[in-house]
Amino acid sequence: MKTTRLRQHAGILALAMTSLMLAQAQAAQEGQALLESKCVGCHIPEGGDAISRISHQRKTPEGWLMSIARMQLMHGLNIADDERRTLVKYLADKQGLAPDETEGVRYAMERRLNTVETFDEQLSQTCGRCHSGARVALQRRPAKEWEHLVHFHLGQWPSLEYQAQARDRDWLDLALAEMVPELAKRYPLDSQAWSEWQKARPEAKVLLGQWAFSGHMLAKGDVRGVMTVSADTGDTFKVEVNGQYADGTPFVGGGSAILYNGYEWRGNVKIGDTRMRQVFAALNGEMKGRMFDAEHDERGLDFSAAQQGQARLLAVQPAYVRAGSEVELTLVGSGLQGSAQLGAGLEVVKVLEATPTQVRLRVKAAATAAPGRRSVVLGDLGGVDLAVYKDIAEVKVVPAFSIARVGENGGSTPKVQGRFEAEAWGRDDEGQPYRIGYLPAKWSVQPFDERAREDEDVKFAGQMQKDGVFVPGAAGPNPQRKMMTNNAGNLKVIAELEEGGQKGEGQLIVTVQRWNNPPLP
Repeated sequence: MKTTRLRQHAGILALAMTSLMLAQAQAAQEGQALLESKCVGCHIPEGGDAISRISHQRKTPEGWLMSIARMQLMHGLNIADDERRTLVKYLADKQGLAPDETEGVRYAMERRLNTVETFDEQLSQTCGRCHSGARVALQRRPAKEWEHLVHFHLGQWPSLEYQAQARDRDWLDLALAEMVPELAKRYPLDSQAWSEWQKARPEAKVLLGQWAFSGHMLAKGDVRGVMTVSADTGDTFKVEVNGQYADGTPFVGGGSAILYNGYEWRGNVKIGDTRMRQVFAALNGEMKGRMFDAEHDERGLDFSAAQQGQARLLAVQPAYVRAGSEVELTLVGSGLQGSAQLGAGLEVVKVLEATPTQVRLRVKAAATAAPGRRSVVLGDLGGVDLAVYKDIAEVKVVPAFSIARVGENGGSTPKVQGRFEAEAWGRDDEGQPYRIGYLPAKWSVQPFDERAREDEDVKFAGQMQKDGVFVPGAAGPNPQRKMMTNNAGNLKVIAELEEGGQKGEGQLIVTVQRWNNPPLP
């Protein structure tokens, strides 16, 4: 009877995979037809299936979505929403980026808007004055296309030459003579990475099944559980999420997802009453990226998952233990089995639960356990660290620099919160610093400088909550402020650890609404 059930399950899975592959082939045909019917009116056929401008670019799904939306807004392209989705899918599959080409700049797709970029001065001054450098780094063009892009910018925004960091130099000549060759060299249309990825790109069917996941949301804490992926109609997946936060709060819901270019996972799920988006890189039996509130992308969690059948250790939660204490630790992963080895001075008192996706342990740390980070081993699996500490040497506010935005007050633009955690650091026996992890803290704000003190920014900019979430003030002029200015402010964020009382500081800029909020900032 068991054999019969296994055969039935295998048959259902094979049918789902076949249906998925047929849907993908049909979507590709529909995409090519839409390209010819919607784009050829302005873009000139160049032979084969090549079309002027379009065929000489490669972008992420978000990049292609922005291009098509611009054609709608500025050039009158008439395209229905479902047609636009089909065309984005087709272009992102055919002319996307290889995984190696998105490395280091995925934060733009994942909506990590507090990221401080580290591009060179040339790119930062030429391109990064108006948008992120990551938007540039997430596209590929030959030199002629980069030149077209410079002229497009100048034609679309004629005042560009007179903006900051452009008035004191011959901006256009510098952009054409220096920046275009550099961009063509740094971000070329043809690359070995893209050529190799096209050959090795896996089928979407490999993602079907269960995924053990772990994550962390600022101001909320660790989360873990299982995500189930099943085939849906068309070129989408059904997604079911069953997990919980470390404090026991459920993390349960479901929705749908689509895969672009063999690894770019984009999901829309509802967790409880919150609609969340998933932006993951799905590669080699792992998914990594970020989930965030669809209405408040500052409310997001880091996400890492391993597929059933892949034996991997993803995380230990919490990732720290104090010497001389007894705590409960949870090992999260897929295919978990065997005994846990936590290093000298740490004893597993009791195994509270052991499943293929999580192992809960009662652990006692000796008072003499050496401070520092050590590798955690479960059976044959490793790859995660546990911090042991005696004293806290330093506290860092994470993020160290953040932006919040006023909003609402009868308007349609929501407030953008600031969200913070206190990151404790210690020193090992050799005096080397090491990260302990996020510890509970008391939160407050102060004026960042004398100007902020004079303008009473603490009074007007918003309120810091007990959980490290800063809620900004209302939008619009404030009659109570000097010259009726808005509720902007420059604040110092202070974390005081509940354990030990050590303090750390960060900076929060409270500013006005973002009226133009594209998929790639």
